[in-house]
Amino acid sequence: MRLLDFGSGQGDFLQKAGARWPDAELAGIELSEKAVGMTRRKIPWAHVFAANLFAPSIQLRELEQWADAAVCSEVLEHVDDPTAFLRAAARYCASGAKLLVTVPGGPMSSFDRHIGHRQHFTAGKLSRILDAGGWEVRRVLRAGFPFFNIYRALVIARGDKLAGDVTAKSTGSVLRLGRSAMRLFRILFCATLLDSPFGWQIIALACKR
Repeated sequence: MRLLDFGSGQGDFLQKAGARWPDAELAGIELSEKAVGMTRRKIPWAHVFAANLFAPSIQLRELEQWADAAVCSEVLEHVDDPTAFLRAAARYCASGAKLLVTVPGGPMSSFDRHIGHRQHFTAGKLSRILDAGGWEVRRVLRAGFPFFNIYRALVIARGDKLAGDVTAKSTGSVLRLGRSAMRLFRILFCATLLDSPFGWQIIALACKR
């Protein structure tokens, strides 16, 4: 398997994928050079590039039509034109390649805007964007009910103060409470429904035309 991660960040997913599928070839495309450096230290055998899909560098040519499976997780909400991004991403996938996409649904919080979210999605909206970007939608799930929704509702309720919490401007007691809450939610997330009419995490499986 040739697996490509669009928006590979600090390489956490690729590291887990490499452990799960040791025979797979791994590659990642990420805008941040710093994050790419971190990924290369974690999984030096992966092909990871610091690049912008809207202005691709020459080095990306070796990945054209390369992947037969790809992931685009928590990326599309950060770009102004997700359809154009998906169309550009298709260039690096073989015909018939499968693509797994995850995006946030539900209302946007102040913290979401703080970390650069342009928009959130519904199942129908993500399906239309994938179709317009050259991908045949196979399945769309609305995951996360009830515990992920509860977590998101708390994030919305915390509002602008959450940005201060994350940047360590809050008191130690607030930070400890936040870390304890996240440990609890990581356990509860395992009991969320994979698909329901109320899920606030949108997951899609598509195939390149």
